Amino acid sequence: MNADINVVSLIDVMLLLLVIFMITAPMMQGGIDLNLPKADAKPMEAKDAVSIDVMRDGRIVIDGNTMSIGEFRAFAKTLTGNRSKNGVYVRGDKDANYGLIAQVMAILVGAGVTSVGLATEPEEIR
Repeated sequence: MNADINVVSLIDVMLLLLVIFMITAPMMQGGIDLNLPKADAKPMEAKDAVSIDVMRDGRIVIDGNTMSIGEFRAFAKTLTGNRSKNGVYVRGDKDANYGLIAQVMAILVGAGVTSVGLATEPEEIR
């Protein structure tokens, strides 16, 4: 009878650990809330590429650092180093201003970045 009590206790502990994991796992994902547009495009491999997030409110985020378009213009010159040789991916929110995304891409090309891509999510097949 004592063994039955231990088994029930272990099951309770395991269920409790499972609930804790289910609650904390989504919080462990870093990054920012960004809704990418959907497109039917071939996936690109992002090894050590730089990722630039353009938010719907006009903020530009690189490696967790938020900046304005003017600050990004000054910062873009530093992207021509080793990291940008693998490409720069612009992740524009689907509700972001298209003109701002175009400005970011133009600044990157003007700074000498030769490989610029737009990140999207795959379309759902119906």
